[in-house]
Amino acid sequence: MQSLMKAAEAAGGAKGYPPVERWEPEYCGEMDMVIRRDGSWWHEGTRIGRERLVRLFARILRKDEDGETYLVTPVEKIRIEVEAAPFIAVRVDHEGEGRDQKLAFLTNMDDAVPAGPDHPIRVETGPDGEPEPFVRVRGRLDALITRAAFYDLAALAVPGQDDQGRKVMGVWSRGVFFPLGPAP
Repeated sequence: MQSLMKAAEAAGGAKGYPPVERWEPEYCGEMDMVIRRDGSWWHEGTRIGRERLVRLFARILRKDEDGETYLVTPVEKIRIEVEAAPFIAVRVDHEGEGRDQKLAFLTNMDDAVPAGPDHPIRVETGPDGEPEPFVRVRGRLDALITRAAFYDLAALAVPGQDDQGRKVMGVWSRGVFFPLGPAP
């Protein structure tokens, strides 16, 4: 756990990535590439099995203000489909308690993400009516939090209030309260 916490704080979730947010290439159309809800990458109906290739593509992902996700290089921008989120948060570790608590997530791409003001946690309602939790990884790119990691978060939940003053259960990380769901 200590190594994940230290890695998350040192990396801040985005260190070492190309500056895709600063690139403004010409839009080149769509590619038949899908990142499925389970984190698998597919091209023209075939799963991409080479992990190094997936990791390479993951480094040049960007989600723009239009809500679309693109593979971006300095000279081209290609839209791809993402079913839920481009990454999966497979693990969460915690340190401390209450407002002093720190949470850190590990993604399927080995990103260590420190939940907090720059990496918020949010919970939406999924297509099946179940909670669908996310954590911001970098830019506008999120990781879908696995069910196991969400259960770990739920075990840390404490009573609080959301932005509308409703009573909720949530978690603290780096001084920020993140609602997870309604209070019982």
